[in-house]
Amino acid sequence: MASPILAALTAQVARNIEVEASAKTLIDGISARVQEAVNAALALGASAEEMAPVQAEVDAMNASSMELAASVAANTPAAARR
Repeated sequence: MASPILAALTAQVARNIEVEASAKTLIDGISARVQEAVNAALALGASAEEMAPVQAEVDAMNASSMELAASVAANTPAAARR
């Protein structure tokens, strides 16, 4: 019989992985929308210099998303990744 403590921990880890995946999806979606706006502004004549602060935020969101994904992958038991 499995330990109730281990069962509770396993359930919590599964919930955390699901929430973290949702967070990554949200971050990626926001980042993509802002990147599209930057691209449109550049196409309409904004300079790269004018858009640099916004592009820096897009880059920061992308880096955050990649860090989150790496952390989730590194801390997910192999059996749960199948």
